[in-house]
Amino acid sequence: MKKQNYFTLKEVQLNNNCPECYSNKGLELTFKQRLVENDFYKAITEERINEMHCNTCNTDIYPARWTNEIERVVAYQRRAIQPRLKSLKLKKLSWILIVVNAVILIIMLLFVIGVLKL
Repeated sequence: MKKQNYFTLKEVQLNNNCPECYSNKGLELTFKQRLVENDFYKAITEERINEMHCNTCNTDIYPARWTNEIERVVAYQRRAIQPRLKSLKLKKLSWILIVVNAVILIIMLLFVIGVLKL
């Protein structure tokens, strides 16, 4: 079964005012990168998301509520993060399937060429 997870790249405490409670001590910006995992492989993609949460009023702050100052800070922080490189790691099941298919292909070719006979 395919699982899509996100892992945290960076968490930043912001000094901007919260659009909900107007406190300037509780805003937290989190950048996450997508991790895809299934039975055959595990991959880190280039897809990144960001989430903002106010710890003072315990509210998620969505981009529609951001002020111009918050948007500038988010844009700056987005440029400052170092995402992990895109990668792909095959799991044991994938390697088994690759080897089994390669062996079957080699045996078929040997039969076609005439090296092996029934």
